[in-house]
Order: sequence, then C-alpha cells, then structure tokens
Amino acid sequence: MNLQLKRPIVFFDLETTGVDTSKDRIVEISMVKICVDGSKIVKTRRINPEMHIPEAATAVHGITDEDVKEEPTFRQIAKSLAKFIEGCDFGGFNSNRFDLPVLVEEFLRADVDVDFKNRRFVDVQNIFHKKEQRTLVAAYKFYCDKDLENAHSAEADTMATYEVLEAQIQRYPDIGNTVEQLAEFSTHGEVVDFAGRIALNEKGEEIFTFGKYKGMSVAEVFSKEPSYYSWMMNGDFPLYTKRVITEIRLRERNTK
Repeated sequence: MNLQLKRPIVFFDLETTGVDTSKDRIVEISMVKICVDGSKIVKTRRINPEMHIPEAATAVHGITDEDVKEEPTFRQIAKSLAKFIEGCDFGGFNSNRFDLPVLVEEFLRADVDVDFKNRRFVDVQNIFHKKEQRTLVAAYKFYCDKDLENAHSAEADTMATYEVLEAQIQRYPDIGNTVEQLAEFSTHGEVVDFAGRIALNEKGEEIFTFGKYKGMSVAEVFSKEPSYYSWMMNGDFPLYTKRVITEIRLRERNTK
C-alpha cells in the first residue's frame, strides 16, 4: 500500500437527489474504510431521502423513489454511521466541495453530533485537476489503465477513487503519501464551513468568500451590521454554515 496512515481513512461517495448541498438528500452512500494495516471494510446502502428523487437525478445514478421506499432514512442510520467513521480521516472525489458538505448537513438534520474539525480531508479530484485536468472516468483510465464500469454507482466510484489515489501517490512523489500531506495538497484554500462560504485569511481570521462583504472579517461585519447575521440565519444557507457564524458571533460577544 502506497498510502501511509496514522489512523483509518474513509473513502466515500454519495448519490443524491440533486446538487444543492443545503437542500438535497442522500439516496445511496458507500464507504470504504482503509485501516492502518491496509485492510478494507466496505459499507454500501441506499437511503430513503424522504423526498421525491427528481428524474434528472435518476437519469444520472439510476435510483428511483420505488428503489428506496423501503430503505431506512438517514436519521435511522446516523448513529451507526457516526460510529463507523469515528476517529477517521476522509477521502473522496470532489468530496470537499460536494459530498462532505452534504454529509455534514445530513448529520445535523439527524441531530447526531459528529466532530469534523479534527479530521483530514483528501480530495482526489483536486490532486487530479492540479496534475492532469480530467474526470473520474478518465482518471481511472489514465492512472489505473482500467475502464470504470458502473460509473455513478456509489460503490464503483468509491473503489475507483481509492485506486486512483494509490496510483497518484506512486506517480507523484512530491504530493507525499501521508494523509496530512495529501490533505494539504488537495485543499483549495482553508475553508471553515465546508460549503466554502467562510474561509481563513493569512492572519487566521474568518472572512466571507461571497457577496458584498467578500474578503472582509466575519466578526467585523457582524459588529458593524448585526442584521447581516440575522439575514444569513434566515437565509438559504447550509446548517453547518449557520453553526459556524453563530460560534463566531458568540465568541466575539464573550470577548467584549
């Protein structure tokens, strides 16, 4: 195994009802836990999203309302899933921008508190795009010289992602082979809220990455315009983003 581990890493892929990280739900999840000794534990299951699966989404992953009507909801599996990923780092393909924010939102809706702050996140797509500029199907062919069968099946995509990372480590010695090195290389800037609405500047201060206050300190904006906090809390923002800005607001209040 090329990947050097200090603790297990979970590669995962989601099939969902759509691409809105704050609203759409998981319909299938696959996780491959790579243990420190190189052994693998694979868990894949479909989930009832408690909403209609749009035909456009079904056209991508092939999962219909009928396929998941007897499956458990995320809330029903959330605690066992949290236990499975406890103490693990994470890996995926475009996971930092999509899969991870969606997963975090689902845990928040289920009222299951999972601490993601002290985990490392390796996004294989970011490594691939920095080095080759391709898609997962092309990445699998390029690095592993294999055709990806059953693309958009969560388990097939997850296993392919792990194999691609193994090949990337071998091909690019400069990216490193530890989770810490890979997470640093595959991260686009240091975001605070997973959805990328809040990031850290060079001083380590939380700043907005969007809107009229883009680049400005979150604490400073809330101090000058308290209504902006209320606007965000009442707006269509991910639950985790709302949790982050609330923590910032409370922290600033307690320091005054």
